[in-house]
Amino acid sequence: MIERDLTKSLQKAAAAYPVVTLTGPRQSGKTTLVRHVFRDYQYASLEDPELRTFAQDDPRGFLRQFNRRVILDEVQRVPELFSFIQVIVDEEDMAGQFILTGSQNFLLINSINQSLAGRSAVFHLLPFSQNELALADVFPLGLIGRGFPPARPAPDIDLKNCLFAGFYPRIHDKNLEPQEWLKNYYKTYVERDVRDILNVGDLEAFQRFVGLCAGRNGQLLNLSSLAWDCGITHTTARRWLSVLEASFIVMLLRPHYKNFRKRLVKSPKLYFLDTGLLCYLLRIKSADELLFHAARGSIFEAFVVSELYKKALHHGKDPDCSFWRDSAGHEVDVIIDISPQPVPLEVKSGMTVAADFYKGIEYWRKLSGAREDSPAALIYGGDNSVVRNGVHIYAWWNF
Repeated sequence: MIERDLTKSLQKAAAAYPVVTLTGPRQSGKTTLVRHVFRDYQYASLEDPELRTFAQDDPRGFLRQFNRRVILDEVQRVPELFSFIQVIVDEEDMAGQFILTGSQNFLLINSINQSLAGRSAVFHLLPFSQNELALADVFPLGLIGRGFPPARPAPDIDLKNCLFAGFYPRIHDKNLEPQEWLKNYYKTYVERDVRDILNVGDLEAFQRFVGLCAGRNGQLLNLSSLAWDCGITHTTARRWLSVLEASFIVMLLRPHYKNFRKRLVKSPKLYFLDTGLLCYLLRIKSADELLFHAARGSIFEAFVVSELYKKALHHGKDPDCSFWRDSAGHEVDVIIDISPQPVPLEVKSGMTVAADFYKGIEYWRKLSGAREDSPAALIYGGDNSVVRNGVHIYAWWNF
């Protein structure tokens, strides 16, 4: 089993909280992780129809069959359990009693907030990070732009194949053909789960909506335009997008708040959290297609943003990232909001560093009054990590 970065955070939380909750997209490795970390716990999956019926009909009796430590998988399938879990943990007040997992973050977090607020530590597990696949120590988000990770050899896989395959564990564990597996994943999980939550009757409209979101990856979100192109209402588009976000299919990168007396763009940017799934939705048939595809730059951006999010989420922290753009079109791809000052980060898919790669950082430094040697970063599609023009430049596999 590939060691997950979240392991230590889960162990620490289980020693302090009566309930530990792990959410994430389907097939991100939640069950494998909790069964590995909590090996001496009993286990029950609420995907099992018989167990689910038992839990729905007799929640108290269902929970009574377990000893003091149990993993309840896909627990959002039986929301009736949460109130009974609350009673148990309040009565016994023992750390690490329940480990809960679920793939529908919207339903699960709603139940946690209603019944287990203050009693549960909540974590999110995304598919593999590139550091996990490389068996390398994670380079903390707070050090980007300030230094480099320990030296390690370049990976065997090149960038185009990395983006094309994506990071879902089963593809790498079983050495599966990426797009065939992702096609089945999309049909089986994305359409089924999201449509179940939304009660979508028009499958064609929903498929069109997801495809249009893929085409807008890396762009400012314009819900009115998205709804118009899909033939649905603005309200429906907002509802569908919120559930895609809660299901860990997409994420919204929020605009940075500081305006420096400039008019700022206030819309978030839309990104898919897995580049393999994004390639499938964009109908990219091979890794070689990525070399010349019009969406190559935005796919690489999605890769970098998702890696930054994994650095935070897989250590139990909030991803303090945003982007900055003013009404004149000046932009910094990512702002890492850390003390004592935010770190501007540019993302370029090119394999050779060009002079104009620094334009956004130079403008930010001038506008914010930061020194020329203040922390700043550039992540690009090449293989050399160096400092140039006061900017830490990272190879795509080395940040």
